[in-house]
Amino acid sequence: MRIVQMLVRHEVRVLVSLVLWTARRTEGTRGGQAFGYARGQGAMMFGFAFVCLVETVAMSVLLKDWPTVHAVFLFVDVYSVVFVVGLHASSVVRPHVLDVDGGELRVRRYVHVDLRVPLERIASVRRELRMTHEPADGELNVAVGSQTTVTVELTEPVTHLTFFGRRRPVRMVRFHADDADGLVRALGRARV
Repeated sequence: MRIVQMLVRHEVRVLVSLVLWTARRTEGTRGGQAFGYARGQGAMMFGFAFVCLVETVAMSVLLKDWPTVHAVFLFVDVYSVVFVVGLHASSVVRPHVLDVDGGELRVRRYVHVDLRVPLERIASVRRELRMTHEPADGELNVAVGSQTTVTVELTEPVTHLTFFGRRRPVRMVRFHADDADGLVRALGRARV
């Protein structure tokens, strides 16, 4: 039952992201400096949405003689298109946030990753382009388009809550930022 609640919550947050995106608003950036990461995936996500749209039209033509099956597949296919666009919207409206006054860096991805890293726990930060990411204990790789551009090493672990609620200690975080150099510089100034 808990898993169903988490999935419903995720779906609602994705749909809310569409509303925020339409209204040109962001979520959770008050008092901080936002660093986007969606630019690297925009074309891919809209390409995926286009493929879903083509599949919707094709299934509609194929199932025109079966109205009940047609209605079910039409709903699922249209929702798939909305969901893909919603995922992209969620990455636009939930950027990474450096909150110097609050003393934290928020590393985010869509609606399911929101890691809060206290600035005093950051041992080092560097711009590092990585295209491959092998899973390892104590590391969190938040890749966009299979790449990360910023690496943050911590003095002590922070807790990352996975999609299904499992707690995982993390000592190194790698993530993508459109303006990786600006984020690294801003983090360097914030840590002084």
